[in-house]
Amino acid sequence: MKKLPIPILVVSILFILAGSIGFTYHVKEFYQPDVQVSQLLWVLFLRILAIVCGSFLLLRMSQARWLAIAWLVYHVYIGALNSTSQMIAHIIVLVIVTILLFLPISTAFFQKKNNQ
Repeated sequence: MKKLPIPILVVSILFILAGSIGFTYHVKEFYQPDVQVSQLLWVLFLRILAIVCGSFLLLRMSQARWLAIAWLVYHVYIGALNSTSQMIAHIIVLVIVTILLFLPISTAFFQKKNNQ
């Protein structure tokens, strides 16, 4: 399969947008007087990781599916520390993204050996 499946396109765009918007939002915190640099660098790293993950999904790297799931599992954990509603929202996104990434059409897209 050479054509990019819609589910992969949607998830890729979701991750690239989430990473880009989050990075832009959080980078402004460097200018705050009470910034905790180590925490901010971790947050920015996670946002860059989302962009990388979305890009790797577009490049047919199967491991990016697992990276996307791991990224979302971490956000479920962070959401649980904040509130139950955030945790539930992240769980819903995790389930939807996992289903989209492992649909038969998505799996076929990542099986390079048989299709090139």
